[in-house]
Amino acid sequence: MYIPAHFDEPNLERLHEFIEQHSFGVLVSQVDGIPFASHLPFLLERESGPYGTLIGHTARANPQCATAGDQTVLGIFSGPHSYISPTWYESGNVVPTWNYVAVHAIGKLQIIEDEVTLSQIVQRMTDVYERSMPSPWTFDADTTFAKRLLSQITGFRMEIEQIEGKWKMSQNQPVERRGKVIAALRQRSDPKSDAVASLIDANQNGANDRT
Repeated sequence: MYIPAHFDEPNLERLHEFIEQHSFGVLVSQVDGIPFASHLPFLLERESGPYGTLIGHTARANPQCATAGDQTVLGIFSGPHSYISPTWYESGNVVPTWNYVAVHAIGKLQIIEDEVTLSQIVQRMTDVYERSMPSPWTFDADTTFAKRLLSQITGFRMEIEQIEGKWKMSQNQPVERRGKVIAALRQRSDPKSDAVASLIDANQNGANDRT
C-alpha cells in the first residue's frame, strides 16, 4: 500500500500486536484472474518465520481454497478510523482527511486438508476466541459432529514474507493541530473516534512520531 514516510510503522512487534488485536481480516488472492477476498478470523504465530505466520480456515466450498494454494496472497487487517474535519484545525488552507490504521501481510498460501492439522487449527482458534467468554465453548474433535465439521472446511497457513503498517494519525500536522483534533474526536463520544484520539495522543507522545 502507499505509505508516506510520516505514516510508516516498521516495528514488527507493534505490527504483530495490531494483528492480534484486529484479527478478523481479509484474505485476498486471484480466482480465475480476478481478485477474490474472504473475510476471516486469523491466528498469528509470531515466532514462525522471520515475520510470523498466519493460520486459519474457510469453508471447503469457498473457491479460494481450490485456487489459492502456492499463490502469493495478501492479508489485510484494519483498525480504528475516523473522518477528520478541516474545521477542527481552526486554520486556513486545510482539507478534510481520514485517519486510520492498517497492516498488510504478504506471503505464499499453503492449503491444509488433513484432519489432524485441521482439528488443531480449529482447537487453537476456539481456545483463543472463547477464552474471554464466561462459560467457554469447547471443541471435541472425536465427536461425529466435529468430524462432519472438519470435512466441510479447508485450513491454510501463510508464512509472512513482507509486512507493512500504516498509522495515519495526523503525524504530518503540527502538535497544536493534533491537540485540536484529539479534543474534537473526544467530543464525538463514540468508541471509534475515542480510539483514534488515543492513537493520535500516543503517537505525539513518542510512540510513532516521525515529523
